[in-house]
Amino acid sequence: MTITDRLTQDMKTAMKARDKERLSTIRMVKASMQNEAIKLGKDSLSEEEELTVLSREVKQRNDSLHEFKEAGREDLVEGLEREIEILQVYMPKQLTDEELKQVVDETIQEVGATSKSDMGKVMSAVMPKVKGKADGTKVNKLVLQQLS
Repeated sequence: MTITDRLTQDMKTAMKARDKERLSTIRMVKASMQNEAIKLGKDSLSEEEELTVLSREVKQRNDSLHEFKEAGREDLVEGLEREIEILQVYMPKQLTDEELKQVVDETIQEVGATSKSDMGKVMSAVMPKVKGKADGTKVNKLVLQQLS
């Protein structure tokens, strides 16, 4: 079952349960996926493209959450945390720090990176491997740390 199919099924369930928050969040993500499909000129997205859109939505919410916390807007923080919680259900299982470190180490060996100047090569090789399973910022910090 694709992410879109699960979203549609969960949207129906949320409607029946009158769960407005879940329904609203799912509708926003489905709209983003439809917009992406239109932008790409397709009828439907591949599993990878769906995951890309979903990851982008989660990242946007995490960025907003950080900004709202800094600004002291606790009224908005709670709603965003709930939305992130709802979206995490559709994301693949996140890699642990140890698993991520192992992937980064293996990739550094594969591309033969030795210094910070090889960071671009390492990042472009690591990101497809961990797509949707790890935050890019976290990966970036880990790669930088390993190359130092």
